[in-house]
Amino acid sequence: MPMLGEGQVISLASNLDFVEYVCDQIGGAGSITYKKMFGEYGVYCDGKVIGVICDNQFFVKKTEAGAAFYPDCQEAAPYTGAKPHFVIDSVDDRERIARFIRATCDELPAPKPKRKK
Repeated sequence: MPMLGEGQVISLASNLDFVEYVCDQIGGAGSITYKKMFGEYGVYCDGKVIGVICDNQFFVKKTEAGAAFYPDCQEAAPYTGAKPHFVIDSVDDRERIARFIRATCDELPAPKPKRKK
């Protein structure tokens, strides 16, 4: 087993079953999809990136609507160099988490069109 120095963390890739469970739970928010990115997963609602799943933890982009919905939600960066996101500890309440994701998605800007090559 490798030795870790102070401040180093072993990163474990997310489990696809967990990713699919989260996406199923938030499915009431809109068209939910996911895409594998750098060993982890980006989560999309209606084509907008609303968050990521890293190390089997669901992180959602911070918005004012999200903060109003979960005022005491913990925040953390999903990976080194990332902006802080909301850390979603539980997606068990399907209706509530779907409303939260819908509100977040509505506040986020539309994705920029891809350039033609």
